[in-house]
Amino acid sequence: MTRKGWLLFMAISVFWGIPYFFIKIAVHDVDPAVVVFARVGIATIVLLPLAMKSKMVRQLRGHWPALLALTCVQVMGPFLLISYGEQHLSSSLTSILIALEPVLVALLALRFDAGERVRGPRLVGLVIGLIGVVTVLGLDVGGDGQALLGAAMVLLAAAGYGLAALLLRKPVFASLPSLGVVTAECLLTTIVLMPLAVIRLPDKFPSLSVLVSLLVLGVICTALAWLTFFALIAEVGASRGTVFTYVNPAISVLLGVMLLGERLNVAILVGFLLIILGSWLSTGGALPPRRRSPHETPKALVSAPHHCVSLRSEGSSAFLSPQAITPNEGSLRRRRKRETVSVNMEIQKQKRSQLRWTTVCVAPVESN
Repeated sequence: MTRKGWLLFMAISVFWGIPYFFIKIAVHDVDPAVVVFARVGIATIVLLPLAMKSKMVRQLRGHWPALLALTCVQVMGPFLLISYGEQHLSSSLTSILIALEPVLVALLALRFDAGERVRGPRLVGLVIGLIGVVTVLGLDVGGDGQALLGAAMVLLAAAGYGLAALLLRKPVFASLPSLGVVTAECLLTTIVLMPLAVIRLPDKFPSLSVLVSLLVLGVICTALAWLTFFALIAEVGASRGTVFTYVNPAISVLLGVMLLGERLNVAILVGFLLIILGSWLSTGGALPPRRRSPHETPKALVSAPHHCVSLRSEGSSAFLSPQAITPNEGSLRRRRKRETVSVNMEIQKQKRSQLRWTTVCVAPVESN
């Protein structure tokens, strides 16, 4: 991985590892609905100009009902559930339970994605992850009713994230620009929560620590985090780019124990390790493959009569029109060189998009 890739990796690990710490501070004095409203409202102020400048908002026309449904599952619901849950649960335990998301994706896929086969290592990971949850809730939370309520809310939020991951594979969302979708989710959440936030405003002006927490949640943990995530995926690829999800809980636990005085016992440690192991196995249990350099020509490009190259794109698929290839050796060499240049140009174009995966097909047609 490049130096830029490592910097982006460390940044996103921090940006999505610290929210639970700041949420815990904010909900101590402010209603969770107000916390979420402020968070997404600030993020909207940052993201909306960028999305409009890139003309991504226009591409969302006709998709607002579907985006509202996705917003409820991926942003508004989970953000509210986590914030209310942290009124009864520690920030460190919250982050550990959220780390169960890959396990819940595998579990939900059994019901909502017929093409998703959960067997072998993935099935083992699902079981190990659930054992980790039982370990944490049974040995650490125990009979504390309020803590169990908070844990249930957090697990429901993680399930929302998991369901959203499955929904985003649907064509209606896969064809849309990711930055536009994220901006729309923040905007819709802000609009929907505004009436509730207004009637739940605190009686007195929040403390400086709460104001700083809300600002960090909106600017860093939401807006800047998404922009960093897109840049990371563009730099190192999707499989390597998502490894940070195994680092986030460690950062959150460290902050909670050191700065908030949250306890750390054997049950939490064992449950944490089981959940991380289960999550890793649920995603396939393999190390991310080496990402092909944008300047590296696929071997299939010069050896097969028909080949496909996976690329990131902003939405629609791209297709390179076939042209005739003469049997002449020099002509064939020139044709292959032109194809290589075309593919590399397409890769650079797709890299700037930073968002989706698609398939570019090069199908040479031999001349008679």
